[in-house]
Amino acid sequence: MGDAFDQLHPAVQHHIVNSLGWRTLRPLQLETIGPILAGEHIVATAPTAGGKTEAAMLPLFSRMLSDDWRGLTVLYVCPLRALLNNLHDRLSRYAAFFGRTCGLWHGDIGQPERKRMLADPPDILLTTPESLESMLVSSGVDHARWFSNVRAVVIDEVHAFAGDDRGWHLLAVLERISHLVGTEIQRIALSATVGNPEELLGWLTATCTGARLVVNPPAEAGVPIEVTLDFVGSLDNAGLVISRLHRGEKRLVFVDSRSRAEELAVALRVHGVTTFVSHGSLGVSERRRAEAAFAEARDCVIVATSTLELGIDVGDLDRVIQIDAPSSVASFLQRLGRTGRRPGSVRNALFLATDDDQLLRCASLLLRWSEGFVEPVVPPPLPYHLVAQQVMALALQEHGIGRWTWSEWLGTPFVFGESCAAAVDEITEHLLTLGFLHDAEGILGISRQGEAEFGRKHFLELLAVFTSPPMFSVRHGSREIGLVPDEVLLTRSSATGGGGASALLLAGRTWAVLNVDWTRRVVDVEPSEGHGVAKWRGVGMPLSYELSTGVREVLLGARPAGVELSRRAVERLDGLREEYPWVQAATTTLVAQPNGSVRWWTFAGLTANLWLAEMVRDCRKEVAMIDDLSVILDAGTNVSEIRTRLDAVAVVDLRLPQHLLADVAKRLKFSDCLAGTRSSAVVAARLCADAAIDTISSCGLSAYVSDS
Repeated sequence: MGDAFDQLHPAVQHHIVNSLGWRTLRPLQLETIGPILAGEHIVATAPTAGGKTEAAMLPLFSRMLSDDWRGLTVLYVCPLRALLNNLHDRLSRYAAFFGRTCGLWHGDIGQPERKRMLADPPDILLTTPESLESMLVSSGVDHARWFSNVRAVVIDEVHAFAGDDRGWHLLAVLERISHLVGTEIQRIALSATVGNPEELLGWLTATCTGARLVVNPPAEAGVPIEVTLDFVGSLDNAGLVISRLHRGEKRLVFVDSRSRAEELAVALRVHGVTTFVSHGSLGVSERRRAEAAFAEARDCVIVATSTLELGIDVGDLDRVIQIDAPSSVASFLQRLGRTGRRPGSVRNALFLATDDDQLLRCASLLLRWSEGFVEPVVPPPLPYHLVAQQVMALALQEHGIGRWTWSEWLGTPFVFGESCAAAVDEITEHLLTLGFLHDAEGILGISRQGEAEFGRKHFLELLAVFTSPPMFSVRHGSREIGLVPDEVLLTRSSATGGGGASALLLAGRTWAVLNVDWTRRVVDVEPSEGHGVAKWRGVGMPLSYELSTGVREVLLGARPAGVELSRRAVERLDGLREEYPWVQAATTTLVAQPNGSVRWWTFAGLTANLWLAEMVRDCRKEVAMIDDLSVILDAGTNVSEIRTRLDAVAVVDLRLPQHLLADVAKRLKFSDCLAGTRSSAVVAARLCADAAIDTISSCGLSAYVSDS
């Protein structure tokens, strides 16, 4: 297998050839051996099914044997519990080859199993960032002893962390573990799709002194790819099309909403299709049952949200079907990579657009994909609120932490960046002023008020950096079907005129509500033949600048190369182009509406449109609506004044209104721990990163006026 293979410990070589029966290693697996054995920090990228887990773990097993690592030495961090569950069996099998063990620790793992691991630590621990921090603060875990032998961390699907605050939280937790270990921990990050791996590596290792490297071998020679775009006009029609296509095959259908996943599952079952459902609000046993049954079946469909995007094994797929457009090209690549794993098979994806807007979005995304574009992963700037979260977590972990020294736990340079480092004293003082912390002769501790605010359920509110709505457990007898938000139970049933939903749609079936225990947050149900309610809170991802401008290009006639368009898709796109005759390639467009308002078609994306609306604030009474593609200005808007203002606007002088910043800040967890100016600064920075300013500057500030 070459020189790289020869560097592995002889036992690892033996089991690769004899136990696994592999005649060769994949390109990524060969290229990671040298740097991992040398202790380097790496970001390793390869298409889905490129063997990334083995690329990380085979060299680490080699280090375990060569350097005689003992105890808990490797952390393996994933963004989803389902992915951890899926990996556990495989990594446990590999570990057993070498007389080592693999443990699993997340929110679904009970206390008996946790106590067993604490008494006899595994060599490898599969876990989440939130569970790592719960170990650090738990009175039942001797964290200094538990983490003392950690030598390496594998971060799977790193792009899923780095794009939001969970990434910052993970880095902070790793710094605290490194502080306990007393040495730098090797960081190995894995990703299938990322447009800026060098920048991602810099973010991941900003506090590290060791050598670092991006490992990104050329793609292996070509598995054929078949991508088709069809227009079906509604979700019910999508169910009909799926029921008639590819019968006898195993189909994975992605829907970017839990509610629509449930609705589509019902529609498919009406047409006699064996259908399973997978999403994050299903009960653990229900989700595992569905995924296991799907993996073993043949002629069936599993309808899933992004929970099945990240490499979870559901058997040998024949088809991927995408309902409407995913949020990014990167997401599409993850889903496309679920197919084509069998020798002689092809990678394939069928897009079914359910309305005109989604048809344009699908065509735009496929246009960018055909051009080779993949979104960069950009960590959100100025995580001041996580500075507040971390000082409270450290005070809890250490049963009191030095007021002037606690930040030393978070790396040099400071893990959250220079701006956050400069704000440490101010944020600490504000937490004392709020009463969340108390100061006893320079030692910070969680106050009674802090316990009241964050101490529920063993400080779970403090340990998670994302906000979850109140959820109710839906149970049929002793079996948990899943979780639903309180708003579903408060929805008035039109059938009964009652004060709440009489039936729920969950796991692709309808359940009649028998009783709601509001105190225990439990809903008792039984199977029903009616039509239930499916509703979860959620905000769709805004369309990026690249995909928004792609819509304009599609309306101007661009067609994605290498994509088959159905007759229905071609006809509907031709019709839409006739409905948008005023679209111009090099400028935005002002279009007068029948009600007297003006719609400014920018094709710039939602973030840029927030700022573009401010450009014309002197020329209108108020903005009626802002979306991904346009800004609607109220009746009486002076079009000529807008054009004049656009010619003279100074981008650097723009400011978003304070009420908007305050409204968005309310959705930022731990924003209440910051002074108002700090939380507004976080929101403003995230709505106006350099890329957003570049977007505004490049979107064409002059405007073409159409009376259409």
